[in-house]
Amino acid sequence: MIKAGVIGGTGYTGIELLRLLSTHPEVELAMISSRSEKGVPVSDVFPSLRGRVDLVFSDPAEADLNACDVVFTATPNGVAMTHARDLMANGVRLIDLSADFRIRDLSEWAHWYQLEHACPELVEEAVYGLPEMNRERIRDARLVANPGCYPTAVTLGFLPLLEQGLVDPQNLIADAKSGVSGAGRGAAVATLHGEVADSFKAYGAGGHRHLPEIRQCLAHAAGETVGLTFVPHLLPIIRGIHATLYARLTDTTVDLSELYAERYADEPFVDVMPAGSHPETRSVRGSNYTRLACHQPQDGGVAVILAVEDNLVKGAAGQAVQNMNLMYGFDETTGLQALPLSP
Repeated sequence: MIKAGVIGGTGYTGIELLRLLSTHPEVELAMISSRSEKGVPVSDVFPSLRGRVDLVFSDPAEADLNACDVVFTATPNGVAMTHARDLMANGVRLIDLSADFRIRDLSEWAHWYQLEHACPELVEEAVYGLPEMNRERIRDARLVANPGCYPTAVTLGFLPLLEQGLVDPQNLIADAKSGVSGAGRGAAVATLHGEVADSFKAYGAGGHRHLPEIRQCLAHAAGETVGLTFVPHLLPIIRGIHATLYARLTDTTVDLSELYAERYADEPFVDVMPAGSHPETRSVRGSNYTRLACHQPQDGGVAVILAVEDNLVKGAAGQAVQNMNLMYGFDETTGLQALPLSP
């Protein structure tokens, strides 16, 4: 049994962490922080956790974080890096769900996030927490940079093609859509029900802060820099990501479904669907699964890969728990076996 703490327990990612950790058989929830809800019982803020979580929210500045074995930071960008150095000096392992440790190039990170990094020496040590790419490194990590939701879907979708050198890495396109929970729990006009319902739009077409993270992942898989066009969209749904990915094939004879099935055969949370399938966001809602399907339309010269995930689970909290399981030698699927919700 390990003791886990959560810094930033009142956002959508935070409550998803609490939901998963509160039923994990190897975890004791020891601390949950929130400056805005300090002293308030967690179950008063989130009645869904009544009978499961009996903690009260504490101020992170006053909480005994060093009593934890592992701390999850589900905080705005720029917060986790202020805690990292002290936590690691005291032997506490850190799984950061923000972007503070994802991007290796600190000048590019500063450009996209408009911050100066507080502990640049730890960026090099941080392990990017995509198990399908870095499983063995995650096991020994002290600091894990949990991937973003869009980067998870796009990377898993392109990974087999790039690893095998089957596509032109300079002409990749990711057309990705997210539910409104991806924007966070803070009040904003753009995510009001009256603004989002019965509508659909692109945003960040000129550049999105997940772009450098995705390019970094794809370049690692390809062994060279990549050319990527990434355009995110906002869906009028609460949870879910759907990514439609396009790549020009250099070998049109390859059986894409067979390639993907073989690459992900031993991955517990990647489901390669039969050729010609069209996965839906509802097929992964509430679960840690990514479902993929492969197509070669028209003349077969372009691979079209469809990827769906729950942005709050495999795209955030579930993947963080998956990483924790690897770090502590638990079965990778522990606490994550729940099937998707349907309807």
